[in-house]
Amino acid sequence: MEAPPPARDERPIWRTVLALALPAMAQQYLLVLVRLSDQYLADNFPVADPADRKTYLAALNTAGYLYWFVSSYTVVVSVGATALVARFVGARDFALAHRVTGQAIMLGAALGLVGTIAALLGLPHLVGALQLTGNAAAAAVEFLTPLAVLLAFQITESACIACLAGAGDTRTGLKVLGLVAVLNIPLAWGLCFGVGSWGGLGFAGISLGTGLSHVTGCAVLLVVLARGKSGLKLRLANLVPDAALLRRLLWVSVPAGVDSMSVALCQLWFLSLVNRLGDTATAAHGIALLWESLGFLAGGAFGTAAMALIGQNLGAGNPARAARCGWVAFQMGAAAMVAMGASWLLFAEPMFRLFCHEEASQPVVDAGVPVLRLIAVAMPALASQIIFTAALRGAGDTRVPVLISWVGFLGVRLPLAHLLTMPEVSLGPLGSVPGWDLGLYGAWVAMCTDIWVRGSFFAVRFASGRWKRIEV
Repeated sequence: MEAPPPARDERPIWRTVLALALPAMAQQYLLVLVRLSDQYLADNFPVADPADRKTYLAALNTAGYLYWFVSSYTVVVSVGATALVARFVGARDFALAHRVTGQAIMLGAALGLVGTIAALLGLPHLVGALQLTGNAAAAAVEFLTPLAVLLAFQITESACIACLAGAGDTRTGLKVLGLVAVLNIPLAWGLCFGVGSWGGLGFAGISLGTGLSHVTGCAVLLVVLARGKSGLKLRLANLVPDAALLRRLLWVSVPAGVDSMSVALCQLWFLSLVNRLGDTATAAHGIALLWESLGFLAGGAFGTAAMALIGQNLGAGNPARAARCGWVAFQMGAAAMVAMGASWLLFAEPMFRLFCHEEASQPVVDAGVPVLRLIAVAMPALASQIIFTAALRGAGDTRVPVLISWVGFLGVRLPLAHLLTMPEVSLGPLGSVPGWDLGLYGAWVAMCTDIWVRGSFFAVRFASGRWKRIEV
């Protein structure tokens, strides 16, 4: 087994943040590479009429939202795992860190099985509720089914990576997700289009390749932790449910999970508004979100660094350094995200044409380029929202963020999206009011407004310092 990490990191804070954030960012971008490959396959899926291409792009976009909702389920395990492991590593209590690791992995596998059953029973109904119909709806269900079947492996994989991040190790996750990406691309292509005389599985082959690559990643991480890594070691005895420790883990994770799943549900509601605008708007929305995710995931990487460092420093009894780590992570993450926003302002059209190179796809480009440029102005606020959410979670402050998310979505984004996307908004027995009928652009104006509201609230909450007194 490897020796535990040193008791104290004497490097400047910015170096420590960067050492954790860069591997975490590379992890996320490897997953984006997988998503880009899937998007390319959907755009090149054989169809009789090129105009039908947007059917598969719309299906992939809706499937991406639903898969994101399912993935947000992993927060019920991962946030508590990172926060508790970080606290115990900071306090040099590695026995408890080992036990949390075992409990998180056991919980991840159990919740994954529950999620598989729920997804397989509910997918057709959920896709229908999102206003996706016809061939696009059938394709979305087809795409998501293999991912649902293999969900337990991906949640367990996430639990392993979360525990390692809490111990200050984001490099192992990078290496394993690199393997996942390397496996995923040829698997998805081969299972979709076939190999040799075998004709492949079609559209569902793309997602099956993704699922099987995560099965491999999960297996590798379990072996790595069983051998011992970064001061953590997985033992069979620690997989036996420990009610007291599970309660502590869930005390942090459940509110964060409620937050993430509430956000995901509101995002699905938001998507249903976009889907009402037609397949062109849905396809443009999905491609714009794919590029926007480069900024989002950069913020998430610096959020991972903030979460781990705040937990470790609070565990070591140094709240002042914990606060400095949070602010430095925000400053660096915001700078990276603003730089990405500048690239969208300059290169939005060629970015879209990577996926919309046929003349029949020109309406998708026309609808998507303006919204990708619009989101660039929200990058500072999005950095605040993402990084300070993670920082607060690292401290165990997971309840107030739920309220902030509800205010942003239910009080700002969704009402404003109804008003800005529709020609008329029904108020039930009160009658109706005229809308602005701005289509997809109106939906993204509502999104940007919500991001600024929530980003401001999260910055105020972190600056208050109340999270320093929370016990986990």
